[in-house]
Amino acid sequence: MPEIRSGFLGQQRVRVAFALSLTVALFVSTDFAQNRPQVSLETSETLFTVLAAINTCGYDQELNASDPLRTQIRSEVGKAVANTAGAQDVIAPMCGFYRQHQAPEAARDLSQYVSLALYLEEPPTFTPKVKQAELPPDAAVLADIVPMVQAFYQKIGLHTIWERQRARYAELTEIYHDPLAKMTFDTEIYLKLPSSGYLGRQFTIYLDAMGAPGQTNARNYGSDYYVVISPTSSTTIKMQQIRHTYLHYLLDPLAMKNGSLFKRLEPLLEDVKMAPMDEAFKSNISLLVTECLVRAIEERLSKIPETERAQGIEEADKEGYVLTRYFYDAMVKFERDPAGMRDAYASLVGSIDVGKEMKRASLVQFSGEAAPELLHLAGRRNEHLLLNAERRLAAGDPETAQKLAQQALDEQEEDSGHALFILAEVATANRDMDGARKYFEQALQTAREPKVIAWSHIYLGRIFDLKEDRFAALDQYRAALDAAGAVPEAKVAARRGLEQPYEPPVAKQPE
Repeated sequence: MPEIRSGFLGQQRVRVAFALSLTVALFVSTDFAQNRPQVSLETSETLFTVLAAINTCGYDQELNASDPLRTQIRSEVGKAVANTAGAQDVIAPMCGFYRQHQAPEAARDLSQYVSLALYLEEPPTFTPKVKQAELPPDAAVLADIVPMVQAFYQKIGLHTIWERQRARYAELTEIYHDPLAKMTFDTEIYLKLPSSGYLGRQFTIYLDAMGAPGQTNARNYGSDYYVVISPTSSTTIKMQQIRHTYLHYLLDPLAMKNGSLFKRLEPLLEDVKMAPMDEAFKSNISLLVTECLVRAIEERLSKIPETERAQGIEEADKEGYVLTRYFYDAMVKFERDPAGMRDAYASLVGSIDVGKEMKRASLVQFSGEAAPELLHLAGRRNEHLLLNAERRLAAGDPETAQKLAQQALDEQEEDSGHALFILAEVATANRDMDGARKYFEQALQTAREPKVIAWSHIYLGRIFDLKEDRFAALDQYRAALDAAGAVPEAKVAARRGLEQPYEPPVAKQPE
């Protein structure tokens, strides 16, 4: 079982850390896979506030199935509203906005506010982390409610209610500790693939009582993956949905790293044009292959009878995920082979018989509709180049990442601070200390994202430590600590830098 650690950091964040090596090896190795990612279970006062606001405005979905804490908090908010002079003057416009933008489907109603919350800073400001034009489309349409939510938070003293419930939120996270740790451990053992990535790549599960427990919201923003869940009255957890996102977290980088394998598979897209699955899978063979692989692994990991597994594969076919059957059968050999998924991936995808699979796909009778894909590939608008640059960097391809980041910088249509940060990371990978320092300093001049700002300061602190300029390094670590905000791993690294000078890890000698 992976190591598990819990604690309170800043606002209450009960973190279940499954892999905690957060230090980036500056100028030591270009193997980004050696840097372990952050995988955690957390709570967020920002998410709590946004969901408490819509609950106040009439969001009642699955209230009877929710943990009793949801009803208790709603009652406390109601009393605060009733006992606060002028509260209705703040709530009326907020709830008017909510009703005007209420989605016809209950799931989408919650989903869009989850997207918004993930892009807001901590209270009391709730400042958007990016410009409105860079928000995901579903969050962008709600941006005008942010100052209303901020006024609501301040007027009724919502922080006091949050503080009163910290202990109960801690209890809920402890309940899900072991099941989540077991899921990640079992998944990695099956794939023979320890979770790994480059600086800042993270998989975060947010637990909040104020959402509908029957819904799981998953997001992939750049290199970060998020799952938002709500507890039920019986404290059950939808582990299958969380594992689905975790499999993407582990497998998406392998698809990026092996991009050359997919070109020959593109003719398959012709045979799934009429399938009911999301359009993204019908236009991007890499996305389709990864989704099919994920679904096949889910079937192989399931504890159900073989007849039910066969039914699941048939349903995948009818929805358009026509390679699920191939991967399900191919994973039998993988299970027997000592090689892990990182080494087996190229052979697994490269062995697909395109002609055979096209012929089989052409005979499939597609369903009239498909279940919506759980993981929203909700990248920010106008961020395609930087998104791909991050993915190439995660896959160990700094050369392509550099080209994409430089293109984004030249075209001036994306976040220049983020682009400069990626260029700095590339310089770091190439052991170019002076180049890295230049780009990190330039990134700080325009960056808005707390993660970019905090890690730029940390990197600069390490550079100054390596140059034996401890005073300058301490200034950078202090600035990083101030900027870290909702970036707990940056806080840890900044505090470590303040405690002692940075020393790069010793490069492993070949045996």
